Amino acid sequence: MTDTPLHPRRLSPALLRRLPSWSALAVGTLLGALLGGAYGMLTPATYTATSYVVAVPTDKSTPEAARGFAQAYGRVAQQLAVLGDAQVWAGVPARTLQDRVRTATSPDAPMLAVSATSSRPALAVDMANAVSRALTQHADHTKGSTQVRLVQFSRAIRPSEPTSATSAVTTLVGTSAGGLLGGLALLARPRRTGRDEAPGPAPSVPGPATAADASGQR
Repeated sequence: MTDTPLHPRRLSPALLRRLPSWSALAVGTLLGALLGGAYGMLTPATYTATSYVVAVPTDKSTPEAARGFAQAYGRVAQQLAVLGDAQVWAGVPARTLQDRVRTATSPDAPMLAVSATSSRPALAVDMANAVSRALTQHADHTKGSTQVRLVQFSRAIRPSEPTSATSAVTTLVGTSAGGLLGGLALLARPRRTGRDEAPGPAPSVPGPATAADASGQR
């Protein structure tokens, strides 16, 4: 006696039709909520601190030139010439500053914002202030030719709340995404036909004996 291998039962279209119409939507919503909540709980919170620097023209320059140099200094803030000094004051490598520090400028004002992001609020403050300090010193070395100097307008302060999404937000996003995918799967699933899918008995076909009896009764 040989044992026949057991094969997993495949989901045939007939089996899918017998499932409730709302099953795909419910499963997608549940899985999305679970994945979104797990992502929010496992991902560490991040904090952002921002320092502001303003470009001030000298007597030989104009406010328009100060706005232009503010844009230029915002682009050079990521260069190693600036980050080489900032890494000493922040206590982190220059590569970390390149990854965690961003600058933003305004076309209407000669001001530039230096924002640093970290999982530790104090480190975010140190990185933002260090890059701002290094940038102002770099501008002081070239103010003889640019006629513009940078002044730290506002130091970064310790953030009180994280800027990353909370687990409640990620759960809500995951629920919405899972519900959307479940709705699309609901539209793509096989539709019910209203007829019995079970095969019925095959119709009987008269054989040779039946044909002979029929001819004898004539």
